[in-house]
Amino acid sequence: MMRRVRRCAWARDPLNIRHHDEEWGVACHDDRRLFEMLILEGAQAGLSWSTILAKRENYRRVFARFDPTAIAHFTARDVRRLIADPGIVRNRAKIEAVIQNAGAFLAVQREFGTFDRYLWRFVDGHPIVNAPRSLRDLPAETPRSRALSKDLIRRGFRFVGPKICYAFMQSVGLVNDHIVGCFRRRPSAKSGDSLGSHGARTWQSRALRRSVVPAGDRSRRRYAQHSDPAESRGASRSRGFYRANRGRIAVAPS
Repeated sequence: MMRRVRRCAWARDPLNIRHHDEEWGVACHDDRRLFEMLILEGAQAGLSWSTILAKRENYRRVFARFDPTAIAHFTARDVRRLIADPGIVRNRAKIEAVIQNAGAFLAVQREFGTFDRYLWRFVDGHPIVNAPRSLRDLPAETPRSRALSKDLIRRGFRFVGPKICYAFMQSVGLVNDHIVGCFRRRPSAKSGDSLGSHGARTWQSRALRRSVVPAGDRSRRRYAQHSDPAESRGASRSRGFYRANRGRIAVAPS
């Protein structure tokens, strides 16, 4: 009899299962993929993760395979093109944020050499391995995600509230939040998983316990939807994007 594989409860459909098995919680040090996941996590604000995974290939197609150098040069014509594309989330603020974030991402690379080097400082260079026993034990945000969010916003990034940042940290392996008993809590040689014994730290702090989602709240990231005050303000920053890019980008009609 084939043994049933135990996974985290949010991994239910094929796309989520693949993301769970191959990416979620796996330490990533590739700048291009870090940028991709940061953008996709921001695109999810107010939506389900399944929706974003279903549109992932379209995002890659229309956003130059997540090449930040190319995206940073997008113009108002590109914004109009993207808003008209049904293959992505057609939200003007989110689309403009991708362009702005590309420029901010490049600035971080210039300062630190790589975005990877900048990002991993927020967990002291090693993955944090938690020990949640159910989805109810997962935090929506942590002090570290708030610190990352604050610094990214200071550097000009948008749609990077603390909840989005924590989900991003989970997706790229700064944090391993696989439920106790999930087969992905153990390192996988095939995936290059660096979680587990190789430098990983278990963090069961009071801060995590203080910030867990209440038992009745099913807004926890992968499980359904989330909202974040810092993210919902993105639409009001639309004009700021054009002020910052005045001279090289014309205002796109509504």
